[in-house]
Amino acid sequence: MDGVINIYKPAGITSFDVVRKVKKVCGIKKVGHTGTLDPLATGVLPVCVGKATKIVDYIMNDFKIYNAVLKLGEVTDTYDKEGKILSSSPVKVSEEEIKKAVFSFEGEINQVPPMYSALKVNGKKLYELARQGIEIERKERQITIYKIDIVSIESPFVSIKVKCSKGTYIRSLCYDIGNYLSCGAYMWSLERESTGSFKKENSIMLDELSSENIDKFILPLDKALDMYEKITVLNSMEKLLINGAEIGDPRLIPPINEGEIKRVYLENGNFIGIGLRLNNKFKITKLLI
Repeated sequence: MDGVINIYKPAGITSFDVVRKVKKVCGIKKVGHTGTLDPLATGVLPVCVGKATKIVDYIMNDFKIYNAVLKLGEVTDTYDKEGKILSSSPVKVSEEEIKKAVFSFEGEINQVPPMYSALKVNGKKLYELARQGIEIERKERQITIYKIDIVSIESPFVSIKVKCSKGTYIRSLCYDIGNYLSCGAYMWSLERESTGSFKKENSIMLDELSSENIDKFILPLDKALDMYEKITVLNSMEKLLINGAEIGDPRLIPPINEGEIKRVYLENGNFIGIGLRLNNKFKITKLLI
């Protein structure tokens, strides 16, 4: 069994709990998720089974859409409502000031990850250090907020929809908005609506997944990679590509721009993997047969 299952994670469990359940249902040990959701969060969590674990990074690299609610006026150590309140301030800001603050974070920005995160520093996860009362300096990382929509403002709560790049922490975004407004804020709730083409409306609730219906919900590897365009190569090139050969002859490969990633099929319709053109040569970078 090889493919990707679009799971909707409920609140109160970890992403690893989801993986554990899928392993039990499908009877396969090789299972991995495509981007951690905190226990507090709900939403789309694509889970890769079998050979699909080879494409985890490709799925994770796609954009994300989140629905979040932040609460103004308080700061917590975890940047969400499960943490310890560190400070409280009166919320004396207008709707216009809130809108200005929120929209100021659109575009390419630098963001500091929260201490309570799974990022590793010197081999230790940040949240493990945080639980010991240790706080260390975190490096800023460049992320992209493609778009923020304000759904509602009912002070002290602000509901937003965020389309962002891989590596974005919505908890840090909420904290930064509160910091901009000088009153503090933390994340009240979070739902991941989509990861690329994996959307909420096409997901299955974790509790509804069973060994009887899993075949209905598992997406083949090539369909899970449909963010990349498809190319077809000659059947005679199969052995060369599978063995890692770099193809430079333009008569053998369809026109491909430098740096472009493609799904590669043979003339007979068989999907063989993901390929990339670099230095005017094309090769398979991830073999999936």
